[in-house]
Amino acid sequence: MRILIAEDDSILADGLVRSLRQSAYAVDHVKNGIDADTALSMQNFDLLILDLGLPRMSGLEVLRRLRARNSTLPVLILTAADGVDERVKGLDFGADDYMAKPFALNELEARVRALTRRGAGGGPTVVRHGALSFDQVGRIACINEQVIDLSARELGLLEVLLQRIGRLVSKEQLVDHLCEWGEEVSNNAIEVYVHRLRKKLEPGGVRIATVRGLGYCLEKTSPANDAVRPPAASAAPASGGMPASHHYK
Repeated sequence: MRILIAEDDSILADGLVRSLRQSAYAVDHVKNGIDADTALSMQNFDLLILDLGLPRMSGLEVLRRLRARNSTLPVLILTAADGVDERVKGLDFGADDYMAKPFALNELEARVRALTRRGAGGGPTVVRHGALSFDQVGRIACINEQVIDLSARELGLLEVLLQRIGRLVSKEQLVDHLCEWGEEVSNNAIEVYVHRLRKKLEPGGVRIATVRGLGYCLEKTSPANDAVRPPAASAAPASGGMPASHHYK
């Protein structure tokens, strides 16, 4: 999952970037409305976190232009203006959710998880694929109910493949979803991530197929093994970059 943060407060933005990256999201950051509008018109994202009080172009204008391009990208508004009129205006312009500053980091992360699930089709909290289960809230993967130790990049790769079971995903698509601006990620690096993830999934009979020159595919399993169940009560909570009690202003 790739997130764009449009926020001119550097301290707030740095905290959000660190926290979301620790939760295995690829995160890009812009400081003004013009850069946000340009990025959104040129790059695919899974979520926009948008401050309304941006310099050079307001957040509302960024949102208006985004929706004028018929984009359905989920948008979470952050703003110091918490009046009802501002909130209504943001929602009327096409925002999906709204948070007023100051806010609790753990609440923002929960809303991010909800919006990215909605943007992926509003699927269930836990996706099961044969012996594999992936908790989209806790961001935990298991084989036969045993937690798999995955790096942030491997977790992001698994998420992309699970969204496209039985369909090819090219290396270029993986780079778009997993990598941030300025990262130099070669095709060889993608192959290494796939190789590591494949080794961790194979004990559960979950296979990632390689189609030479085209990309990768998470192979389908029998329908009887693809049941979707609610998350286990013992699932660990999502990690964050800062204590849950921390508030941003």
